[in-house]
Amino acid sequence: MSKELIIDATSSDINIALLEDKKLVELTKEKSNLQFAVGDIYLGRVRKLMPGLNAAFVDIGSEKDAFLHYLDLGPQFRSLHKYLDTCLHRKGKIPSFQKFRREKDINKDGIITDVITAGQTVMVQIAKEPISTKGPRLTSEISIAGRNLVLIPFSEKVSVSQKIESVEERNRLKALVSSIKPPNYGIIVRTVAEGKKVKDLDTELRNLIRKWESAFEGARGVKLPYLFISELNRTSALLRDILNVSFNSIHVNNETILREVKDFISTIAPEKEKIVKYYNGKVPLFEYFGIEKQIKASFGKTVSFKNGAYLIIEHTEALHVIDVNSGNRSKNASDQETNAFETNYAAAEEIARQLRLRDMGGIIVIDFIDMKQSDHKQQINERMKQLMEKDRAKHSILPLSKFGLMQITRQRVRPEMNINTTEKCPTCQGTGQISPSILFVDKIENHIASVLEKQKYNKLILKVHSYVAAFINKGLFSVRLKWRLKYKCKIKVIPVSSYDFLEYHLYDKNGEEIVL
Repeated sequence: MSKELIIDATSSDINIALLEDKKLVELTKEKSNLQFAVGDIYLGRVRKLMPGLNAAFVDIGSEKDAFLHYLDLGPQFRSLHKYLDTCLHRKGKIPSFQKFRREKDINKDGIITDVITAGQTVMVQIAKEPISTKGPRLTSEISIAGRNLVLIPFSEKVSVSQKIESVEERNRLKALVSSIKPPNYGIIVRTVAEGKKVKDLDTELRNLIRKWESAFEGARGVKLPYLFISELNRTSALLRDILNVSFNSIHVNNETILREVKDFISTIAPEKEKIVKYYNGKVPLFEYFGIEKQIKASFGKTVSFKNGAYLIIEHTEALHVIDVNSGNRSKNASDQETNAFETNYAAAEEIARQLRLRDMGGIIVIDFIDMKQSDHKQQINERMKQLMEKDRAKHSILPLSKFGLMQITRQRVRPEMNINTTEKCPTCQGTGQISPSILFVDKIENHIASVLEKQKYNKLILKVHSYVAAFINKGLFSVRLKWRLKYKCKIKVIPVSSYDFLEYHLYDKNGEEIVL
């Protein structure tokens, strides 16, 4: 399976698309000034305690106070707080983290008021981004993720990903990491560390430790709330988690991000640096790779997937519901049971893709078409588990019930990706009445004439919907050629299928939009 990463950067946000065999499977939209991302570590102040919830609300600078439950404090909360307090108030050199004497673990079944007081300074990490009306969800069990390793301060445990199937390799990695691990640190060995040499792991471990310990140097005297350690931006974090040998290209349309991506890849996988390519074409990046069309087809209430079959996807605050429909496909099958099984089998693949693409979390209920044979139900269940193995979010899948319902719980750490695929008419603005479409090309020509009347251009670029572009370019003596001869100006027409039907934009040869 080939994988491509497409990074489309604008002045306000960064859009990241992951393609598997040219098919869109993940889409991330990141604001350039994104705050409170999963993995960010903050120094915050306890705003108030909620004994009834056994939790505290913490001010980390978000609009809504962040939520910290007692079970998310971590067993070594007292050690972390004592070390932090020592570093913040000590005037001289901060104490060595690796030699710091740890406190006793907190009681697993304790209460929040025994450990935290209102107004206390705490170190917390974002576990879930703000969603809907809720503030961020926090944890004080700090972890710093690298490419191969995850560093856990004030822990001594070394664990290895169970996704590494070889018992010998798991034992090798555990022994290797245990031999290079300094005191007061725990390590989780990630799946991509399989086969890695001690030199690579040691270098990464030292970098993670340096990142953690050096952050305390700059924390003294800061004003709360304070961003202690920032997680990688979404692009680099995505690369860190998914980059592997199956990647064959990464396309970027921004030179600054291009350098950042190349620098990041050179540190984690130098041999893959050549796959990063700069795109400077005239056609928008997502348009060029066919992503815009896939977005339009993949988001929305109804999603078609095979031979007329389709999904209906509904969202509520508490859960998501997906209904599988055979559509016109039922006419082609020999019997109802076969039709139901084949439709459900094909639907499973599209459902697994939709969960990743929309980043749907919480409870998902899938209403498959009823099947009577138990082996068909078992095959659908196994198929769903197989397809969901590629999903990096934690999830749990329950077997089909006797009513044909499947329940899935999927980790939700950030708001669901939701894109409105319906378009408002740019001419009538939703009123239902427009000026005659036969005059649309005349309107464009009048715009061009007005522009050239104010300033002379030797070349103009016109971007319009694909259908309109085809009309303007058609024939030997096309409308475009007539304009060129009439106004003594070269006019290039670029089709953009993501535009509304009667939408157009005019640019100069440098790509700057010309607005009257």
